Amino acid sequence: ELVRQGEALRRTEQMVDKMDQDLKTSQRHINSIKSVWGGLVNYFKAKPPESKPEQNGAPEYCANSRLKEAMMSSKEQESKYQESHPNLRKLDNSDDDFSKADLVSSVQKDAYPKNQQLRAYHQKIDTNLDEMSSGLSRLKSLALGLQTEIEEQDDMLDRLTKKVETLDVSIKNTDRKVRQL
Repeated sequence: ELVRQGEALRRTEQMVDKMDQDLKTSQRHINSIKSVWGGLVNYFKAKPPESKPEQNGAPEYCANSRLKEAMMSSKEQESKYQESHPNLRKLDNSDDDFSKADLVSSVQKDAYPKNQQLRAYHQKIDTNLDEMSSGLSRLKSLALGLQTEIEEQDDMLDRLTKKVETLDVSIKNTDRKVRQL
């Protein structure tokens, strides 16, 4: 949703830039209509380029890389999470989970108590903590990506607000000149 909003902001900024360029062209026409001298000045003055309006410091919009990376890693972790979650995993994965638990117990036998039930309980707690840790790291990376994207869009909104205010003043001046004709 945030990426979509950023794209909408970029298109809005392009439209405001186009309006500004059109307003400058209309100002040239008003000067031509207003007097012969204004027409001569416009005739010899270099015409503005008819190409795409400039962005005035607004680069082509692209969601920031931090957000893209966070979204991609989140999708990867989500699939891993769904495979390992007891309520979401497929029934045929159950044998794999036991082999993982056996591997952990063989590697870290000395880290757990000698009582079998207590050992199993500690291993289950450690597994749950590992899953929580990976989920929290995923949330952290998503939050940092969202923060960066929001800051960039806030800058874009500030730039757009200034352009719109300037355009509003120019439109009022042009309207006043047209009414004087």
